[in-house]
Amino acid sequence: MRQSVSTGWGVAAGVAGASAVLLGAFGAHALRDVLDGRAMELWHTAVNYHVWHALALVLAAGFGQRRSGRVSMIAFVLGIVLFSGSLYALALGAPRWCGAITPVGGLAFVTGWLALGWSLRTRSK
Repeated sequence: MRQSVSTGWGVAAGVAGASAVLLGAFGAHALRDVLDGRAMELWHTAVNYHVWHALALVLAAGFGQRRSGRVSMIAFVLGIVLFSGSLYALALGAPRWCGAITPVGGLAFVTGWLALGWSLRTRSK
């Protein structure tokens, strides 16, 4: 059971990283002449946070057996979906109210970092 939890989160981290690269390339090439400057800025911010938190998810997967490690992984995935996802949507022309989702994703990222920090703090216990 323990191994399957780690494996599942490892797959999630791989998917998060791969999707960040694919969405970054899509924005740089396919959307370059389609989106205006502000939309490209939103896209770039979404990709930036997406890739960094995919990496954080890899680190957190190393602590997946601890409750705080699981909390951090869940929070990072939620942050990627809500924060980056809402920015991707806004860049593509979603209604402005979608921007209200972005801070919720940001709070998920903060929660993830705090939980990861707790995992690191209690690592030797």
